[in-house]
Amino acid sequence: MIQIDAVKKIYSARGGKVTAVDNVNLNIEAGEIFGVIGYSGAGKSTLIRMLNGLEIPTEGNVSVAGYKVSSIKGKSLRKARQEISMIFQHFNLLWSRTVKENISFPLEIAGVKKQERDKKVLELIKLVGLEGREDAYPSQLSGGQKQRVGIARALASNPKVLLCDEATSALDPQTTDAILDLLVDINKRLGLTIVLITHEMHVIRKICHRVAVMEDGKVVETGPVIDVFKQPQKEITKRFVQQVIEPEETKDTIEHIVAQYKTGKVVMLGFVGESAEQPIITNLIRKFEISVNIIQGKISPTQNGSYGTLYIHLDGEQAEIEKSIDFLHSQEISVEVIEA
Repeated sequence: MIQIDAVKKIYSARGGKVTAVDNVNLNIEAGEIFGVIGYSGAGKSTLIRMLNGLEIPTEGNVSVAGYKVSSIKGKSLRKARQEISMIFQHFNLLWSRTVKENISFPLEIAGVKKQERDKKVLELIKLVGLEGREDAYPSQLSGGQKQRVGIARALASNPKVLLCDEATSALDPQTTDAILDLLVDINKRLGLTIVLITHEMHVIRKICHRVAVMEDGKVVETGPVIDVFKQPQKEITKRFVQQVIEPEETKDTIEHIVAQYKTGKVVMLGFVGESAEQPIITNLIRKFEISVNIIQGKISPTQNGSYGTLYIHLDGEQAEIEKSIDFLHSQEISVEVIEA
């Protein structure tokens, strides 16, 4: 569906040339929800804008839904953009138009007849959960409702690809989850290919099938989300994963708790996929003469399976503790002894 081959984007600036995207190669399958994550300045916004021709690569090729977006112009590019829609961080709605009129706008431009247009708009309003708000103006809507209008408008032309440019960054956590659930629902119902960029690993964890990590214009790591959580390769990826599995406040709490234990070991267990559903603690207690105290834990779903972390305190004879830790290592879970 989307092929990015050896793409570079170089800008001329006062201080010299700036390479925003540096030799990126990606292949995104039809029907996939693909995430691109990186900090500010990583090049992710430039990359996604090259998918609909808002930016043209300095080198390389970009093909989307059968269109060579990196080289087509004029009428061909306009036709391609009907199949490659985009939603934005700050909604980009027309403030003088109602919800219904905002959604209808791309259909008007395309010359769709009013009766057909009105029917399509009502279908989209129902799809995104905005029934009863058809005649409201953007100033009368919440942030989540505005983004639902943006999504409905993006779907009006029956696109094959939906690009999401930091689409939830301006929303509170609860509203973000609701919008992400909507995107998953749209992906399943319509078979739509979704590409989203974000700096929040929670967004990647919740809805993406695969992810690419960008740093300094390069894709430094890519793979299924569950694999990236299980075994992040690059330091930047480890930092992103840590955002979700061990937030800063959790780290501070655990360090405080570890300092209180005078005997035994505090261990962090990492579960991915099927291991998250196994009775590890029960087996541990049955096999070894130790006491196990669960300190803190969390298991969360991804599109490819579950992952989670669990902090436990093991106490007993040193030999038994070491045997129990060896057993944990044998269970295809990650094991880290936390030192005070």
